[in-house]
Amino acid sequence: MADRPVPLKDTRLLDVKLGQLPSWFAMRDFTPSGLTGAVRRGYDSYLNKYINVKKGGIGGIAMVLFGYVVVSYVWNYEHLISMIVGGSII
Repeated sequence: MADRPVPLKDTRLLDVKLGQLPSWFAMRDFTPSGLTGAVRRGYDSYLNKYINVKKGGIGGIAMVLFGYVVVSYVWNYEHLISMIVGGSII
């Protein structure tokens, strides 16, 4: 059985063809409540994808560790360069 076609109004932006784009925009709700709902859906999607993960792994810990290393290097860059140029590194 083939999947039923999705109405253009319910189609995501990434799934809309270039020729359908003007009519897709015309079906959007640009009222303040519609825009607020779109922002809320986007925020909820972001929370569910990146914050409220069901299963944690090494990836999150590795990102925090990598961020700590980069920030520490940036904070100590001038000190490290002065040690290299001054010749105090063995």
